[in-house]
Amino acid sequence: MSLPRRAMEQMGFSICCLLCDAPDIPGSSRCKSCISSHTSARQRLSSGKAVRKAERLARELLAMLADPPSFVDHDDHGKWMQHYSDLIRDHQHDPSSNDRPRVEPYRGTNYRKRSLIGEVANQNRWANDPPNESEITEMKEILRGGDSEDPMTWDDLISEIEGLLED
Repeated sequence: MSLPRRAMEQMGFSICCLLCDAPDIPGSSRCKSCISSHTSARQRLSSGKAVRKAERLARELLAMLADPPSFVDHDDHGKWMQHYSDLIRDHQHDPSSNDRPRVEPYRGTNYRKRSLIGEVANQNRWANDPPNESEITEMKEILRGGDSEDPMTWDDLISEIEGLLED
């Protein structure tokens, strides 16, 4: 396992170095070839306008790899971004030394970017405890404009439309 090289780290490809079986020798020919091939691949993926869905996806994944802690709450990839962040953080910090790790520890799995919309949406008083029957009835009446009648079913609506069509 090699230490991540700064160039690979800046491109978001630290995981490649962490999984590499080459000896950990900075400036080796293998490191140079990996860095140059990854640099050209990243330039091809990120240059020009992303027209196809695959190009947009590739750019999104490049952004995730470059800054994994920002994507730990992503619906599909959050678990992997957290794992990736932990791998990089753990590898860069030697617990036996007194020096600080190069990457600051993240706030754990609860790390989130602030989102005003999310904060407002999360103020729902029923988020953790669903409403009881009386609250549900009250809300139904409010939404129906004070009408306590149940709304029409699809069958009732279809039969009413058929009656109108017959007339």
